[in-house]
Amino acid sequence: MPQGQLPFFPLGSTDITSVLAFTKQEGKITYFNGLMPVFVHDEKDIASFQMITAQFCANGFVKQAEIARAFGVTPISVKRAVKRYREHGPSVFFQARQARGTAILTPDVIAQAQQLFDKGGEVPEVARELGIKPNTLSKAVKAGRLHKPVKKKIPPR
Repeated sequence: MPQGQLPFFPLGSTDITSVLAFTKQEGKITYFNGLMPVFVHDEKDIASFQMITAQFCANGFVKQAEIARAFGVTPISVKRAVKRYREHGPSVFFQARQARGTAILTPDVIAQAQQLFDKGGEVPEVARELGIKPNTLSKAVKAGRLHKPVKKKIPPR
């Protein structure tokens, strides 16, 4: 008669499923299948956490709800990670995020805005003339991409 394997886990581990558990010791998260460690990452390494939990889900070892319950993360974050894993593979979690460039403040628009500021224009006037929102220009001024000339103050007599 075949002997069934009992799911033995290391002391202090937290069960995710009947065959998968994890421990957190000295700033490291270790995942176990029985007594055998499967994967280790730093507790602050979000990319590795998302990658390995998405891999567990995508391969059918665990349900998304079990990951959300065991780690206290939102179900939608697990779903998004699994979708990214299925569409792009594990490397997607370690790529730099792609940020959009400045679509409105192109180099030409910045040059025009700077000329108008140099002539003494204020943010609302310059924005109206260029057909962009004043908030966009204000952010560019605060970020240092544009500068308004300093007004000379005449001291009172």
